[in-house]
Amino acid sequence: MLSTFGHLFRITTFGESHGGGVGVVIDGCPAGVELDIEEVQKELTRRKPGQSILTTPRQEDDTASILSGTFEGKTLGTPIAILVGNKDARPSSYEPFKDIYRPSHADFTYQAKYGIRNWMGGGRASARETIGRVAAGSVALQVLREYFPLEVVAWVESVHTVGPAKVDLATVTREQVDKNQVRCPDTEAAQEMFTAIDTARREQDSVGGVIGCVARNVPAGLGEPVFSKLEAELAKAMLSLPAVKGFEIGSGFAGTHLRGSEHNDPFRMSRGKVVTTTNHSGGVQGGITNGESIYFRVAFKPTATIGKVQQTVDEQGEERDLAARGRHDPCVLPRAVPIVEAMTQLVLVDAFLMQRARAGASFFSEKTGQN
Repeated sequence: MLSTFGHLFRITTFGESHGGGVGVVIDGCPAGVELDIEEVQKELTRRKPGQSILTTPRQEDDTASILSGTFEGKTLGTPIAILVGNKDARPSSYEPFKDIYRPSHADFTYQAKYGIRNWMGGGRASARETIGRVAAGSVALQVLREYFPLEVVAWVESVHTVGPAKVDLATVTREQVDKNQVRCPDTEAAQEMFTAIDTARREQDSVGGVIGCVARNVPAGLGEPVFSKLEAELAKAMLSLPAVKGFEIGSGFAGTHLRGSEHNDPFRMSRGKVVTTTNHSGGVQGGITNGESIYFRVAFKPTATIGKVQQTVDEQGEERDLAARGRHDPCVLPRAVPIVEAMTQLVLVDAFLMQRARAGASFFSEKTGQN
């Protein structure tokens, strides 16, 4: 199983939903970076369960422990291991259907691939695995901010048939996103989204939706054509997340409705820098960042675990009816916002370190005018 992501800044996540704990090992983090564990914990708290009636009632503190790789508040350049214990695991809740393949879960496919699976809450396929990603993403952001004032903000753009929300890509902040339980900065849309999620919850059902994300102040020159183009790495990162079924950057599929004369982003000069007058490219051209804000959208399917009766089969091939029990989110999007941000930061730190390795320390000062 490939549980490692990244090239120079590599992360390996470990653990299962109802095992002893989950976490991440970060390899390739530069030495001497001041690492604030409170920032890591803040992001884990944004992701943790039990935040509202819109999320799973599982109660976990998700307190992070850094086991290695730091000394006196700074990174050593050696592997950083971060562990989060599972405190509210209830594997017995899943025993009644341990031999049943839950519809749209990874039960059947894991069994088909490995010949064995952990049936307790999804095991390795559980979204609890993303704790390691969020912790590592916070470290990545702290590394990048040593060089430039990166801002990565994600939000819930639509839920089921509600949306898209009205969001200003140039000014939206995490504080605005976090002001309500849905994590949508458009207050009116957020209220409608809340109702849609809560209605599905009450009806023992679930809904999906779209998360938007913007990365601002990204320097031009990041991305490794042709197979590690920046948007290709972002797509891989997002599609590796549980429940994600779609990714588009910039104009995305809507761009197919435009002509080239409408879709091209004209260049101009502003304060001695090359900029574009529009951003249909989503900040990436030729697989390389052009200095404009990166903007993309991620589609999440409805949560697979629902209380409604569904048709399935068991390991013996017998047809069964299943009304799944367990603690689950009626909509994964509110808790997925910090996960999308974290994966974006992991892609950017890796791309940045690769470009620095190629161009040397002069890369950053040449591109941004800073040291």
